Amino acid sequence: MQFSPRPALPIERIAETDLTPNDETAIAALLARAFSADFGGRSFFQQRHHLRFVVREAGTVLGHAALTLRAVRLGDTLVDIAGLAEVATLPEARGRGIATALVGAAIAAARGGPARFVLLFGDRPLYAGLGFVAQPNPVRFVEMTGARTDSVVTSRDKGLMVLPLADETWNGATELDLMGQAF
Repeated sequence: MQFSPRPALPIERIAETDLTPNDETAIAALLARAFSADFGGRSFFQQRHHLRFVVREAGTVLGHAALTLRAVRLGDTLVDIAGLAEVATLPEARGRGIATALVGAAIAAARGGPARFVLLFGDRPLYAGLGFVAQPNPVRFVEMTGARTDSVVTSRDKGLMVLPLADETWNGATELDLMGQAF
């Protein structure tokens, strides 16, 4: 299927509880094409999110991003964050600004809530272009394999990137405890 460049398409904001079976199937198909990891036919990698952002054209899901709100520990401080995950665009729809628009919508949604930072695990230039900065924090999390709980690990090589939502500085020198799985 060939997609031609067009003006920006509307972004749908879907609460996790409002995903339809058709949404689940379409998002799962997109994620299967966009990532090398095995999602097991799910519309999420290891754990469900709170909010999804989707771009469709002629009924086809062209792009997706997920947002998770949670509290984490940054050193001894409990911090509300929004976790950005599963940003994906169909290969044939890339280059149209869909991922940038989806990440922008997710950031705007996060600004409207209690989160102080948006975190993600990745290394795409897109994220740096939107203000995310790579951070060296050791990250403690519950490893999940095949949607099953594994062990608690601490790692520095998760590709942590952080975007402050206000005039606040992220402490990259202290341990980040996700208090659960990575997103």
